[in-house]
Amino acid sequence: MSQARALPASRTQKLLIATDRFKTPLYWWYEKRLAKAVLGGGKKPRHLGIILDGNRRFARSVGLESTAGHDYGAHKAYEVLEWCLELGIPHVTLWVFSSDNKSRDPGEVAHLLELFAREAKKMVVDERIHKNRVRIKLIGQLEDFPENVRDSLRELEAATQDYDGLMLHIAIGYGGREEIVGAVRSHLKKQLEGGVTLEQLTETLSVEDLDAHMYTAGTPDPDFIIRTSGEVRLSGFLLWQSAYSEYYFCDAYWPSFRRLDFLRALRSFQSRERRFGR
Repeated sequence: MSQARALPASRTQKLLIATDRFKTPLYWWYEKRLAKAVLGGGKKPRHLGIILDGNRRFARSVGLESTAGHDYGAHKAYEVLEWCLELGIPHVTLWVFSSDNKSRDPGEVAHLLELFAREAKKMVVDERIHKNRVRIKLIGQLEDFPENVRDSLRELEAATQDYDGLMLHIAIGYGGREEIVGAVRSHLKKQLEGGVTLEQLTETLSVEDLDAHMYTAGTPDPDFIIRTSGEVRLSGFLLWQSAYSEYYFCDAYWPSFRRLDFLRALRSFQSRERRFGR
C-alpha cells in the first residue's frame, strides 16, 4: 500500500487552523451566543465521557500519514479540557486508546505509546493542570505497556493525586468488558479471602458490590457521552457506568471537533429530560 505523500510546509501549517476555517465574524457571533445560552441554560453534565474517534481519517482526509492524526488529536484534547474547565464540568473521561487498539499495526501502536509518554511528561509541568488543580487518573490495562510509558503515566497520576479540581479519567488500554470482568474478580477474591462462601456470594451479590470495584468508583456515572467521527456506537466505553447516559454523536473527526460542536452537544443535553427508567 502506498503511503500518503508529505505536504509542503506551507500547506501543513494551514492544517493548524483547519478546524477554524469557518470562523467568520458570523461564526464568532453565533458561537458567543450559543456559549451564553449554554452557560445560562441550566444543567450541565456532572460527568462527561468523550470517545475520541476519527484521528486517522482526519489525517488521511488532508493528505497526511494516518499516525499524524493522533498528534492533532492530542492537541485537541487540551482544548476540550479547557472548555470543560470553562463550563465547570467536574468529571471528565476521555477514551484515548482501547484494549482492541493494541492489535493495530505495530508501527502505529509504537507511535501512540510514544505520544502518550511524551504528553504525560508535558502535562506533569503544564501550569494549567496545576492552576486548576486537575486530578488525573488512568483507567485501563497498562501492564503490557513498555516500562518507560508506564512510568511516565504513573508520574502524571502521582503529580496530581492530591488535587481537588476537575477529575479527569484518561481511559488508555481500556475495554468495558475487561473492566467488568476485573470488577467481578476483585469482588470475588475479596469476599472469598474474608471467609464468605460461594453460595453466600451468589445470594448477596449486588450492583453496589461491583460499583465499588469499577475503575471510576467514587465518581458519578457519566450522564452525557459524546462520540466524534460519525460512528453511532459505544464500542465498549464505560459499559457498566453508561446504563442511563445520554448520548450525542457528532460527525466531525476528533481533531476537527470545534467549540461550536461542543456547545451544540451540551445544548442538546440541556434540552433532554432524564427519567432513569421511571
